[in-house]
Amino acid sequence: MAQFLTDAQAIVEEEPDTRAWFAVQFDASTFGIFDVFPDDAGRQAHLAGGVGTALGKRADELFTVAPAIENVDILASKLPA
Repeated sequence: MAQFLTDAQAIVEEEPDTRAWFAVQFDASTFGIFDVFPDDAGRQAHLAGGVGTALGKRADELFTVAPAIENVDILASKLPA
């Protein structure tokens, strides 16, 4: 999974509405993705795009349980100038 996520960065770089994207590893077998979009259309385009499609094709290989996708709305933030 770690290699898949590292390789996925190249796909995400091509998505204009994916404003920020972070692939994280919590422990040996727990991974996560946090990404930022300007609106829900950008979010949906990303989920239906290259990384989402690739994950779907390799799900049996990469996951022992189905991944959870949680949509959240940012209420406050601090970004660099």
